[in-house]
Amino acid sequence: MTPSLRFDGVIAGGGAAGFFAAITAAEAGAQVAILEKSSHVLSKVRISGGGRCNVTHDCPQARDLVTRYPRGGRALTGLFSRFGPAETIEWFARRGVRLHTESDGRLFPSTNRSETVIECLQSAARSAGVRLFTDHRVDRLHRAEGNTWSIETNRGVFSAPSVLLATGGCRMEGHPATSCGHRLNPPVPSLFTFHIEAPWVRGLSGLTVADAALAVAGVSLRERGPLLFTHQGVSGPVVLRLSAWGARSLHGQNYHFPLEVNWLPESHPQASLEQFLAKRHSAGGKSIRNDRPAVLPQRLWECLLELAGIPPDTRWARLARSDAQRLAQACHRTALQVQGKSMNKEEFVTCGGIPLDEVDLKTMESRIAPGLFFAGEALDIDGITGGFNFQAAWATGWHAGTAIAQRSLK
Repeated sequence: MTPSLRFDGVIAGGGAAGFFAAITAAEAGAQVAILEKSSHVLSKVRISGGGRCNVTHDCPQARDLVTRYPRGGRALTGLFSRFGPAETIEWFARRGVRLHTESDGRLFPSTNRSETVIECLQSAARSAGVRLFTDHRVDRLHRAEGNTWSIETNRGVFSAPSVLLATGGCRMEGHPATSCGHRLNPPVPSLFTFHIEAPWVRGLSGLTVADAALAVAGVSLRERGPLLFTHQGVSGPVVLRLSAWGARSLHGQNYHFPLEVNWLPESHPQASLEQFLAKRHSAGGKSIRNDRPAVLPQRLWECLLELAGIPPDTRWARLARSDAQRLAQACHRTALQVQGKSMNKEEFVTCGGIPLDEVDLKTMESRIAPGLFFAGEALDIDGITGGFNFQAAWATGWHAGTAIAQRSLK
């Protein structure tokens, strides 16, 4: 049993936000401990981005950055104005980790290894004197004498004037913050893939479409971007973004809903129909199968022909107007039925947590219980895929760590 220990700040959670807060507070002079319930720390950092760690996103203006957060939004403007992607890049650069920007704006360590980020955070924590206690689960928080928090764990009791909850996706039952007067917005998954049982969809597993537009009828959900066919349905950036924006509404439908896909979003359905009809004269002798729109993969084009009821060996000259109409419909409004979800392997993100109106977003301190702080996914903040969730972790951790250090010096 670990004996009772006193610190200036105790951080519950050994993830990205917890480490960043601990390092920030310790480098400013505070005595800090991290309590991690498992035997491993920074596990999400290790697996994120396919093992490369998408550290942040090239989005320097806070007003633009906040538009990437389905939960948080404009309330985060001040937070990111003080610590945004530029500050994140500089922070890691000062500690020897250079980041490179990919064409889609995502930033990764130049080594393309998440271990680089993990080693940086662990080294910075050790150098700053942060104490790490693994296999320590926080079971209860309560106020002790002299405005000190008592933190009860499965392996002993800690005390500190400041406590930070950076425990990731929230649990409704037994959450330490509820005993302190906080509410919780119920947690539901975000950033998930769609299960679709249509055999032709699963038959395209591994195929990527560079640009597709998705819509969910009845809930005004629309997104556009790259799509990936999987052995269970569809994934890719466009699906993950749609799932983030629709996290609560899709949960309310038990992940069973109609999905409409436009495979030619740069074109209008009427324009496609006219192009198909024109080909009866300009390319009449060509097989339709071998004369696809350039942006569509061959295997997908063949599936669309089948959906439209057009034999693949049909020549353009023999295409009836009704056939052309069905083909245009298939290209621009393919109807699919989603029948479940899977969590994305690279990012596990939860929508829900401590409501932002219960937190001072300049310090991340509770408005209800002085000395109690929050960071990362413990808050009802989550972003779309692309490095935005880590940016929220760094920013909230930095603000909380700064405030904890300042509080310890009063």
